[in-house]
Amino acid sequence: MIDLHTHTTASDGSLMPQELVAHAAAAGLRVLALTDHDTTAGIEPAAAALPAGMTLVPGVEISCRAQVAGRVREVHLLAYLFIREDRALADLLGRIRDSRELRARRTVGLLRAEGHPIEWPQVAAVAGGAPVGGRHLAAAMVAAGIVSSVDVAFGPDWLGGPFHAPMWRPEVTEALTVVRGAGGVGVLAHPCAPDGAPLSVEFLADLAARGLVGVEVDHPDHDEDARRRLRYLADELTLLPIGSSGFHGPDTSRLGSNTTTPQVYTRLLAHASGSTPIRG
Repeated sequence: MIDLHTHTTASDGSLMPQELVAHAAAAGLRVLALTDHDTTAGIEPAAAALPAGMTLVPGVEISCRAQVAGRVREVHLLAYLFIREDRALADLLGRIRDSRELRARRTVGLLRAEGHPIEWPQVAAVAGGAPVGGRHLAAAMVAAGIVSSVDVAFGPDWLGGPFHAPMWRPEVTEALTVVRGAGGVGVLAHPCAPDGAPLSVEFLADLAARGLVGVEVDHPDHDEDARRRLRYLADELTLLPIGSSGFHGPDTSRLGSNTTTPQVYTRLLAHASGSTPIRG
């Protein structure tokens, strides 16, 4: 059982890194990749909690943008086995985190200007020291009684509409170059998710030519048609077909709901030159 896309409280997951490792062991996983949004802060505590026989793959999910079908779209890049001390990568992730906080602060200001009862300390408290993201802001809005649920908060009347504030993201090609420079491996995350960038053959082929190693094929947000198309494109472009849960917490997803085959995992490791998996 190999799950290559998970999150903890270091970003917007509900389990602490050590709790994630315990949860993964109970679920029967042998290989777990930790890919928090734009931060590697959870890797060390997760590694310290690894039980014997489990392997941790250090990773990160990088928030990016791309020009797809004539529009700027949000794209996510999974990166694995890079040199965590690499200056260019650390600077890139730090700039994204700073932009996340500025966006959240602007949104709080917009909400307050309309008379909604929310303060920045409330949002920061929900994040608990992690980089503030949309899920933290949405949860704070629920706690303040502004909306009835996180889904409503992300809807067109709120964060998806008049209270949306932009944030800076690097071009996905820039992020991929930085990851490769740090010896890491890049995989395009859930490209057919409802909120993802519309996939085109040209877009994926361009990333493959620039060193993209894989594409997330089996993911809870992909229906069977999307999976078939992605598997075909991965084969045509010699990209590794990755499977993972995109786990954020037991209330919203299940570890190991989608997995990567041992053969694909072995090929993924062969592309990395920055670091190696951590074994318990």
